[in-house]
Amino acid sequence: MNEHLQSQLDVSVDCVVFGFHNNRLKVLLIEQENVSKNNNRRYALPGDLVLPDEHIDHAAERVLYELTNLKGIYLEQFHTFGNPNRVRKEDDIEWLNVIRKNPDARVITIAYYALVKMEDYTPSPSSYAEKAEWKDVLDIPELAFDHNKILRKALKKLRKEVSDHTVGFELLPEKFTLGQLQQLYEVILDMQLDKRNFRKAIKKMDTVLALEEKQKGVLHKPAQLFTYIGERKEVD
Repeated sequence: MNEHLQSQLDVSVDCVVFGFHNNRLKVLLIEQENVSKNNNRRYALPGDLVLPDEHIDHAAERVLYELTNLKGIYLEQFHTFGNPNRVRKEDDIEWLNVIRKNPDARVITIAYYALVKMEDYTPSPSSYAEKAEWKDVLDIPELAFDHNKILRKALKKLRKEVSDHTVGFELLPEKFTLGQLQQLYEVILDMQLDKRNFRKAIKKMDTVLALEEKQKGVLHKPAQLFTYIGERKEVD
């Protein structure tokens, strides 16, 4: 490859980490270091450049840890974003000119997503992140670069996989009720589900096991507990 062209192309990773709390779907965002003359605060997905000779998957784990102090999370690639006009906003260009050694380089990003139990992870900012916090997916501000587009793509994938009953259990406690599971599905899909049909569908799944246990410490009639016995994804 021509050396000049190679110097103008960078590869980055961006991480979309979903959590679930108080019946709300959340996503982990960082507030980038403020370099704006107008004191503009910029929220973004945790992301950064891949180091030379670094494995892409390892880069995603490293970047997420460096920016939010989260580690041990299974991250799955879901899309590559390579539009040459990804960086167009004045704030984006200003930030890159201060932070990046090669601010004019075209950047192709490989996006990852993850599902976590929020109570298991407490994010804290570091590197160029001044804040790291959970935001409601229904109340997302304008993000840096094309990160709103990346988030929408990740949410679309999450909804597809939840509809297929292949993900979602990672967001729940180890033992959960069918009511809790239905609430999770309704929040992710942004729609109401028929209670009877939903429960019939879930009980047919061989990856969901009914336990000989019921809820404790609740004011209403305790509901039966279930657990997910499918294959759990783990970080190598």
